[in-house]
Amino acid sequence: MKREAILEAAAQAVTTDRQATHGNVENNFEDVAAIWSYRLGVKITPAQATIMMIDLKLVRAWGNQTHADNWIDMAGYAACGGELAGSL
Repeated sequence: MKREAILEAAAQAVTTDRQATHGNVENNFEDVAAIWSYRLGVKITPAQATIMMIDLKLVRAWGNQTHADNWIDMAGYAACGGELAGSL
């Protein structure tokens, strides 16, 4: 898969597909951060939650480097994290 296709798929995922399925990215990652903060007993920001999701995809990509979804999702999470970090 070419890098342009990965980025286009990630853009589609985070601006259209996931938005329709999971709702507003800010609200979604605020909720994820809140529950992880509670479970771990440390404050997790929404941007940090995206980093942790990237970690999950990194582990999956390590085990299956040819599965495009891992790379697409990492790009999408990075875009969401960058946007969330910029709004802090």
